[in-house]
Amino acid sequence: MIQEDCSDEIMTDEKWQAIIGNDAAYNHQFFYAVKTTGIFCKPSCKSRVPKKENVRIFQNAEEALSAHFRPCKRCKPTNERLPDNDWVALITKYIDKNYSEKLTLETLAEMSHGSPYHLHRTFKRITGITPVEYIQQFRINTAKNNLLHSDRSVADIGKSVGMANTPYFITLFKKMTGSTPAQFRIEKSEVCRNDSME
Repeated sequence: MIQEDCSDEIMTDEKWQAIIGNDAAYNHQFFYAVKTTGIFCKPSCKSRVPKKENVRIFQNAEEALSAHFRPCKRCKPTNERLPDNDWVALITKYIDKNYSEKLTLETLAEMSHGSPYHLHRTFKRITGITPVEYIQQFRINTAKNNLLHSDRSVADIGKSVGMANTPYFITLFKKMTGSTPAQFRIEKSEVCRNDSME
């Protein structure tokens, strides 16, 4: 887990303005890391401006690395690229934690400091599936678990896994499992009942 450190530099107005303005003149004077993504950047990075309270300042890349931040794919603060496997691991971890949010290729690319096209291609090459397919699988598996271990309605479960459109949720669920959420719940609870009677 990323921890606060007394070696952190102080965030000054000057540094904050450099980050907001993507000011290349400040490159190598300091680096900034974003606690919510676990990524660190050069001040000139063109990624979306983070919330100020989520930013940590470091004097050099080594400090950011030793605080367990990973280098940005876009601005390459260590002048090396983050290995593709590590990058994809970072993205899947983000999906696993935020699956109930609205997730698009653009959101994931923004969060991981890459382009949507490169992200799609790299993710598929490493995992064998696209980011969207991974999101759908994760959501459906979570929904299956909820169907078996709660009495919540199908609509409520769909919403809780990031699919507020119930007809779409039911259609996708059936496409991926072969049965609707309601059928799945009945079939699986009968199997469990039969198993417990044996």
